[in-house]
Amino acid sequence: MNDTVTRLAATQAAIARAARDFERRPADVTLIAVSKTMPEEAILPALEAGQRVFGENYVQEAKAKWPGLRERFPDVELHMIGPLQSNKARDAVALFDAIHTLDRESLAKELAREIARAGRAPKLFVQVNTGEEPQKGGISPSEADAFIALCRTHHGLVIEGLMCIPPAEEPPSPHFALLAKMASRNGLRGLSMGMSADYEAAIQLGATHVRVGSAIFGARA
Repeated sequence: MNDTVTRLAATQAAIARAARDFERRPADVTLIAVSKTMPEEAILPALEAGQRVFGENYVQEAKAKWPGLRERFPDVELHMIGPLQSNKARDAVALFDAIHTLDRESLAKELAREIARAGRAPKLFVQVNTGEEPQKGGISPSEADAFIALCRTHHGLVIEGLMCIPPAEEPPSPHFALLAKMASRNGLRGLSMGMSADYEAAIQLGATHVRVGSAIFGARA
């Protein structure tokens, strides 16, 4: 538990240092502590140390562990950062404060329906598959502009920003630069990019949200 708190503090300090190095305000970079697969007792030290923004990959897992934690820490902000099935849109809208993986029209349609029904609107990020990897979710870069426009005009969705996960075997910075250019072109402020191994490069290129798991919680089982 002390290790988690130590690693969290080191990550927060590194993010602040990187932001200052690249002439950005540390407050403009949000740390999402990726708590997927972590049990409640592993997350508690981070909560007690003041971390309030967390990322989960699976709706069912988040539904099982976060309601109880939120009773104790009601100011928690929960982000969906894993692939989202359209039939889980209702649960996702009810549970999450942000969804980073909007990547197809069927999901846009369901999210719009559930937002209207629930009167609750999570912040939405369009996931872009910058490496065009067939095994990964995300809209292709060539289709992203049209998809963003479709989400806005046809489905009435407010898009907060863009998200990407660069290919593991490639330098991440060109992918981050591509995403930043795409966001600027579409008038989007949010850039969800950068993970434990590359968040400093992401901050250099404008990341507003970095998703850090193993650097805080340690290696996953």
